[in-house]
Amino acid sequence: MTRIFIDSDACPVKDEVYRVAGRYGLHVFVVSNRMIAVPDTPLIERIVVDAGPDVADDWIAERTKEKDVVITADIPLAARCVEKGAYVLEPKGRLLDRDAIGMALAMRNLMTDLRSAGMITPGSAAFGRADRSRFLSELDTLVVKVRKPSIRLVPPPM
Repeated sequence: MTRIFIDSDACPVKDEVYRVAGRYGLHVFVVSNRMIAVPDTPLIERIVVDAGPDVADDWIAERTKEKDVVITADIPLAARCVEKGAYVLEPKGRLLDRDAIGMALAMRNLMTDLRSAGMITPGSAAFGRADRSRFLSELDTLVVKVRKPSIRLVPPPM
């Protein structure tokens, strides 16, 4: 069964995830290194991990399975989850799948190299109402797609 993992520190779309998960009866793991308020429902589980770099990311990546959905803006975490067959959706609504993750990693690495060389790089645009709406639409569409049973075409015997 599909589950949703939220890399929740600074995630602006938790409420939208809760709504979609409630609509489809999906279990949600809200993972952070500090206490975060979550709705009181058995479908939503708060996971508080130790403080430290990548501890929440490691928790998510170790437990993510094929057809799970991960909500994160962290590109290295996204790559780890996509490698396991999960779907990753950024808070602004961009799907990071097997086709998109390579370019996202390359761009992240390029920007990191430029910043470490002293270049001033542009930040991303502020999160807005259109981003929230796009995320909600993409998440709903993704959940419907993931939950649809796969049809395997078996060739007729020869």
